[in-house]
Amino acid sequence: MYAALDIGGTKIAGALVDDGGKVVHRAELPTPARESTPRMARTVDAVLDTLSAAPAWGTVRGVGIASAGPVDTANGTVSPVNIPAWRDFPLVESVRAHPMLFTGLEPVLLGDAVAMAAAEHWLGAAQGVDNALCMVVSTGVGGGYVLNGRLHPGPSGNAGHIGHISVGIDGPPCACGARGCVEGYASGTAIARYAVQTGWSPEPGAQPSAAAVAASAREGDERALAAYDRSARALAAAIAGSATLLEIEVAVIGGGVAQAGETLFTPLRRHLRSFAMLDFVRGLEVRPAALARDAGLVGAAAAARQQFREARGAASPALRKSST
Repeated sequence: MYAALDIGGTKIAGALVDDGGKVVHRAELPTPARESTPRMARTVDAVLDTLSAAPAWGTVRGVGIASAGPVDTANGTVSPVNIPAWRDFPLVESVRAHPMLFTGLEPVLLGDAVAMAAAEHWLGAAQGVDNALCMVVSTGVGGGYVLNGRLHPGPSGNAGHIGHISVGIDGPPCACGARGCVEGYASGTAIARYAVQTGWSPEPGAQPSAAAVAASAREGDERALAAYDRSARALAAAIAGSATLLEIEVAVIGGGVAQAGETLFTPLRRHLRSFAMLDFVRGLEVRPAALARDAGLVGAAAAARQQFREARGAASPALRKSST
């Protein structure tokens, strides 16, 4: 059994996940994102309190933490953009100090998009694929890589930060400080903003959102269709660039914007054909994510599972030697 935490700006979720990836026990609390650092830490502890009260807790062999980023896996710290109270917060140390964590359990930290990649590779749309890019397209745009059959988080845990690849040299300024980032074209916020700028408006009483734009697009609204086409083109450019650099075989797209279905995927595949022109990337396949609500938890558990298996494998030769 593996314990998993998924920490975001809206909720802090926890789960016990078995070796087959099934969530067998769940806990969840709202994120007090605008409150103090101690209040945030106590909420994480409260989720762990609930998990540790479950009978299956006694069989836990690893702890995985998926967190909104930026993260620094080398130092075990997080600075989520949507949680102002946490800046360089020592999350791994805080979780490690929980009184119900068994001696020797070392929490493993990864960014939420990297966790999604781990989950999709273990049980989802990237299962069996050696080289994949998995993307979350939602309020922001993030991603994670699987290379040579293994999760590739990078030295700091931020590899795959595809939302901040520039696809427009003279594009709009981004909050990160660069210009023309994918996120500025393809996020749900960007889709709604562009549609409004071109004259689209939601139903009376409704707020502009990517979901509302998608609904209008399905009814044939040209402005809504153009907003999704613009998003798809930016995504296609970034995906093709990643495939050219790393020989990605499959790109998996999840997140709220992906819920638009073919409103997004049809123009995305069309634009991808015009960007992925070299022979070794023409066969690049785009797939919708298979895991939704539990992707962060399953991905965190997958990372803990991998860490446990590697540690057990490293110990095996010594154990064999001592028994001879």
